[in-house]
Amino acid sequence: MVLLAALAWLLTIGQARHMGMEPGTMGLALPLFLLLWLVMMAAMMLPSVAPVAITWVRAIGRRTPAGPVRALRIAEFVSGYLFVWTAFGLLAYGALAASGDLVGRSPGAGRWIGAAAFLLAAVQQFGPLKRVCLRHCRNPLFQLVRYARFRPWAKDLRVGAHHGLYCVGCCWGLMIVLIPLGVMNVAAMAGVAGVIFLEKLWRQGPWLAWAVGLAFLVLAVLAPFQDWMLPGLGTPGPMGDMDHMAR
Repeated sequence: MVLLAALAWLLTIGQARHMGMEPGTMGLALPLFLLLWLVMMAAMMLPSVAPVAITWVRAIGRRTPAGPVRALRIAEFVSGYLFVWTAFGLLAYGALAASGDLVGRSPGAGRWIGAAAFLLAAVQQFGPLKRVCLRHCRNPLFQLVRYARFRPWAKDLRVGAHHGLYCVGCCWGLMIVLIPLGVMNVAAMAGVAGVIFLEKLWRQGPWLAWAVGLAFLVLAVLAPFQDWMLPGLGTPGPMGDMDHMAR
C-alpha cells in the first residue's frame, strides 16, 4: 500500500506539472476528472487507511495468512474505500464547476468563495460529525469486530466502502479547502494529507483537528483581503498567463 501511495504521488505530481492552477474543473471532462481524483485520493488517503485494512485482513476478518490471498483481500478493501471517495469526487466536480462559473462571471467572487470554503471547513472541524467519524478512524477495532458479522458476499469490498464513508465524514472539510488552494496544488495536497495522517494516527490528533479548525477560521477572515491565499480561485496557470499577455 505504501508503494501504491508513492506511485499515486508520482502520477499526481507529474500531472500537476503539466496543468496550471485555475478556477473550476481546469477544463477536464467528468470521467477524466474522476480518474485524476481517484489517483489523488490514493496518494493522500492510503497511508492513513493502511493500518485499518491490514488489521481487518490479518486479525479480524478471515485471518488470512500472508500471501496472494491476503493481498487480494486488501486490494478488495481498498477498492471499496476508494469507490466511496470517487463518489465524493462527483460532489467535488460540481462544486468546482460552480465556483469556476462564478469566478468566470465575476472574478471578485473568488475571494468570498475562498472565505466560505475555509469557514465551512472550520465548522466541519469543530462539528459533531467530525468527532464521531474521527473517533471511529482513530479506534476502528470495535467497528471492525461488527464488520465480522457481515454476510460473506463481497465482504471485504463492503467493509472498505463502509470505512470509507466514515473517512469521508471525517475529512470532507479538509478536502474542500482545495477549492481555494487549488486542486492541483501539490503542496496543498501534501499538507492536507499530512493533517489527515496525523489526525488519525497521532495521539494528539483530536487537538490537531481543533488547531486546524482555528487556522481555517483565520484564513476565512483573511481570504477576502489576501488574493495570494487563493491560488485556486485566481489567475489561470502558466498557459492562461501567456494567453493573457498575447491578448
